[in-house]
Amino acid sequence: MLSDLEAFLLRLATERAVLVTVGATRGSVPRETGAWMAVFAGAAGGAVGTIGGGHLEWDAMRHAREALGRGASERPAAWSQAVTLGPSLGQCCGGALVLQFELVDASCREALRQRLTFGHAPLALFGGRHVGRALVQALAPLPFDVTWIDSRDEVFPHDLPIGVRTEYSEPVQLAVRDLAPRSSVLIMSFSHAEDLDIVAACLQRQRQHDDLGFVGLIGSKTKWATFQRRLRQRGFSEAELARITCPIGLPGIQGKAPAVIAASVVAQLLLVCETTADARMTS
Repeated sequence: MLSDLEAFLLRLATERAVLVTVGATRGSVPRETGAWMAVFAGAAGGAVGTIGGGHLEWDAMRHAREALGRGASERPAAWSQAVTLGPSLGQCCGGALVLQFELVDASCREALRQRLTFGHAPLALFGGRHVGRALVQALAPLPFDVTWIDSRDEVFPHDLPIGVRTEYSEPVQLAVRDLAPRSSVLIMSFSHAEDLDIVAACLQRQRQHDDLGFVGLIGSKTKWATFQRRLRQRGFSEAELARITCPIGLPGIQGKAPAVIAASVVAQLLLVCETTADARMTS
């Protein structure tokens, strides 16, 4: 399944579109600043992405299609529209926003790829098997730049979503040294021995630089108890061990299917990101 960005860029190779982006916002609005929707005028028509649905979105699509239907000399390259959400739009959010419209075509694809993924949070995923694959698919439409790492180069699929790059590392824990600052880390390799070495490398980096975000380890409470004992033997303190989350995923979700685990872990990551963002805003 293609992410919205992949679907947009694929269609843009052969069709013109108007990109509608949520600009400045005030009060209660359906989507956050930076949310986008691409409106096409080709035979298939339609739109990719969403700025919040409802009459706001329908009206924006109408304006975009009107622009696409004009001749080249009459068509603006870009324009904006201030919108107050109220009864006239059938939406009672009560806020206000600015919608930014711009005509785009195939020549814009690379610039759009970079722009629409700018500001994504870095995430390192160690482990290329079933749960790792399910996580990559679940993360594809979300604002993360994923580095997918394994000690077996042949495990990665060829059809990677946008925003995912693969890295072969042997021994696998060496990759921790080169992770982007503020990376979240998910650890689920094929081997408990590899998992332990990756966790130890993350703890060592935290000790030296304190620049990783969420560090989560897949496994049971029994696995984590065993890991804690071995990590204490390597000289890590209780305070350092407390920075590792194991098991990962939202409490109460018991399913073991890869897609269920992936959904639970992604929801946990989003909660962590929201909490971190709130803390930065109030600090």
